[in-house]
Amino acid sequence: MPRRYDPDRRRRIIDAAIRVAARDGIAGLSHRSVAAEADVPLGSTTYHFATLDDLLVAALCQANEGFAQVLDASRVLADADGDLAAGLARVLGEWLGRDRPGVELEYELYLAALRRPALRPVAAQWAQETAQRLAARVDPVTARALVALMDGICLQVLLTGGSYDEEYARAALARLIP
Repeated sequence: MPRRYDPDRRRRIIDAAIRVAARDGIAGLSHRSVAAEADVPLGSTTYHFATLDDLLVAALCQANEGFAQVLDASRVLADADGDLAAGLARVLGEWLGRDRPGVELEYELYLAALRRPALRPVAAQWAQETAQRLAARVDPVTARALVALMDGICLQVLLTGGSYDEEYARAALARLIP
């Protein structure tokens, strides 16, 4: 039987891994569960991703795009005269409010780097790229501090199950911005 041409298979496998992790947690992720979710042969998942860590790295890379897309679409960093603290607080609210389960999964994948060293470079890359984006408006040290604060605010909201307080976030962010 000729080999089926399927250029989107790798992406479908990553999407399936994200769905499985969202539904069952990272502990429920296996090549077998992802293959079933993607409706592909088990060999396809191991062909594209030799290890589970390889698959998690791909999933984290894809998940990391979410905040960057919301930040870029907001044009907050392009408006040199705008209130950066208010803009970033608004962006955090939009991101957290857009798809809470998706944001929770992004953080679960991000925090998985604590136990899975293969994920650490991807997690670090997200922080570096976000700080680089922010450095368009503030100095590099302040940019890194803003990333840390935004991470902390998001984690507190997600871990406590509380609601996002945009005014609190704006006030906290404003304290860091010269």
